[in-house]
Amino acid sequence: MNQYKTHLMVGIISIAAAVILIIVAGKQFRQMHHDEPLFPSQFLTRTIPLSEFNKNLQDTPGDATIYCFEGNEPGGNVLIVGGTHPNEAAGFITAYLIIENLRVQQGTVYVLPRANHSAFTHNDPQEGHPQFFTIVGKTGERRFRYGSRNTNQVDQWPDPEIYLHFPSNQKLAGNETRNLNRAYPGKINGTLTERVAYAIVNFINTEHIDLAFDLHEAAPEYPVVNAIVSAGRSQELASEANIELQFEDLYYSIEPSPYNFHGLSHREWADFTGTYPILLETANPMQGRLRGKSAASLIMTGLDPMYLKAAKLGVLKVPYDNAGIPLNLRVGRHVAAIAKIVDVFSRNYPEHAIIVSGLPTHDDLITLGLGRYF
Repeated sequence: MNQYKTHLMVGIISIAAAVILIIVAGKQFRQMHHDEPLFPSQFLTRTIPLSEFNKNLQDTPGDATIYCFEGNEPGGNVLIVGGTHPNEAAGFITAYLIIENLRVQQGTVYVLPRANHSAFTHNDPQEGHPQFFTIVGKTGERRFRYGSRNTNQVDQWPDPEIYLHFPSNQKLAGNETRNLNRAYPGKINGTLTERVAYAIVNFINTEHIDLAFDLHEAAPEYPVVNAIVSAGRSQELASEANIELQFEDLYYSIEPSPYNFHGLSHREWADFTGTYPILLETANPMQGRLRGKSAASLIMTGLDPMYLKAAKLGVLKVPYDNAGIPLNLRVGRHVAAIAKIVDVFSRNYPEHAIIVSGLPTHDDLITLGLGRYF
């Protein structure tokens, strides 16, 4: 009888523990599906659902919000895309910062901060990534999600063995079917990722976007890092801006968009729209294969002991020391490059000028920190 009671008690405890684990896991799952609040500047004039440009996105996890800031004077149109890869924090944090601080005097600025909305709802498996990281802002701690490179498999499944890009039929690994930056120009009724890509391309064409940015991060050992990537008509613009950035002690490599690698934003935006496409890439140790422990602190500081060793071995493509590559520096590089390229574009095409203010400089972000602007 005592043995029966013991087994019964063990069973009850096991069931209770399982219920607790289910509740905790369910709570975490739900948290990843709620967008953290943003507080747009007073210059926000309207928001637009991405599904307006592809009705097949309505009521799906791929729908996202476009924030529109219109100046009093007519001018050009610029699009800033963050969150193509939600595990590249500087990309979407830069977009958030712009949304919350931007002032527009001339032209229109559109910001799409969560381009692959579904990819914000999960983590990359086996990477040990945190679900959230925090920035101490003006009103206290603000928590931001750290997502995945790819669309959530809950929303798009299964992966094919081989991904055939549309319309080129380029062959890639099957999981790349969920990578937004391999899906352009997209398909109106394709996979969820292809539908998102189609909507963005359709938005660029419908709203006559003159200049479009896609914000990314890459490993410090990756050849294309701290870079301005441009295609065709954008290359002269990128080169001119890069020269001026060097006078401010900001150095970027200028990388051409490969003609035979399809699906990339800068490649397909150049081929399927009339915009001037630019992709920006900063160096982030969290993205690399040489890093040590994954942690929210690494997202913020960019300081990793294994990368210090790699730097001494000379295998990195960027300078690296005990200062790390903190998030405020990486965001500062994105903001500085966007501001300079917009300025150069406006000088070269005054009938499409975009004049903005309210954004911090690279030096502001280094000296004052990100929290000052959130």
